[in-house]
Amino acid sequence: MLTRTRHAAFALLALAALLALAAAAPSPAGAKKKQKNNKNQPTTGRIEISTSPGGFPVVIDKQPAGETTEYVRTIDLEPGAHTVEILFPNNTPWQQTFVVERGRRYCIALNYRPTTISIPAVPVSPCPYPVNVSAPASVNDGDIITFSADVGYAGQSALNYTWTVSPPTARILSGAGTPTITVDSSGLGSRRVTAILVVDDGSGDRSCRQTAQAATGIVAPQRLETPRRFDEFPSTAFDDDKARLDLLAIELQNNPGSTGYIVAYAGRRSRPGTAARLNDRALRYLTETRGISPDRLRVIDGGGRDTNSYELWLVPQGAEPPRPTPTR
Repeated sequence: MLTRTRHAAFALLALAALLALAAAAPSPAGAKKKQKNNKNQPTTGRIEISTSPGGFPVVIDKQPAGETTEYVRTIDLEPGAHTVEILFPNNTPWQQTFVVERGRRYCIALNYRPTTISIPAVPVSPCPYPVNVSAPASVNDGDIITFSADVGYAGQSALNYTWTVSPPTARILSGAGTPTITVDSSGLGSRRVTAILVVDDGSGDRSCRQTAQAATGIVAPQRLETPRRFDEFPSTAFDDDKARLDLLAIELQNNPGSTGYIVAYAGRRSRPGTAARLNDRALRYLTETRGISPDRLRVIDGGGRDTNSYELWLVPQGAEPPRPTPTR
């Protein structure tokens, strides 16, 4: 009885052990299914990048990673911290650090619009600008001088014109405060009239204040020379005539710019042609004996007087010749 009881207990223990073993050991189908699930489990994370527009460099962990596109571009990364940088124009980067986990996605979608900076236009100064004053090189004493300014100003302001003339005796007749003035030169013979112009636009800017000047020489009026009657005497004897003609020769030598005029008059009782003969005789004496050039001598038939006589004249260059004064 006891023996049968022991055998029965052992059988129960063996059965229990077998059931336990069977429960612990998976079935072949279950083991295969579990192995398949482990194989499909992702081991990386994923970055999805798109930009509008595309074509911008991508840098991941300081390493180049191609360029962005307008459609979604995927990049798989190992789990852990990764820094993603997108380089936009004008040294404008976009940067973000992601802690990547297995099986997770991280989306980056960016729109790039360049920043437009409006720079206000800086007004261009019209200064400095050219100023020229023109005037005639010379005028005669008493003429009106015109000084004219040519100003190359491109600004919008009204210009101020300030004229100063010298010498102080020069007088502005018209145009003060305008680009053109007229000046009276009377009484300024042999001097120069200078006009100085100061132009400014009222802004106070030193470069907008310009100065120019011009000068005109004044030609003094020529002194009207008049002939000088050097001698007058009756012709009684040729020797006496020669003594008076000698004095004319000396005067001509002392005044090289003058011309000697001989005016002969025939007496009341003289024969026709006497005045011409007197002139010829005096002319031959002065040229042949005294050596005076014929170019410096002129003779005039003065007509008739009471007696044969001479007038001797010294005529400066440019002066009018003498006029005879017959008495009959």
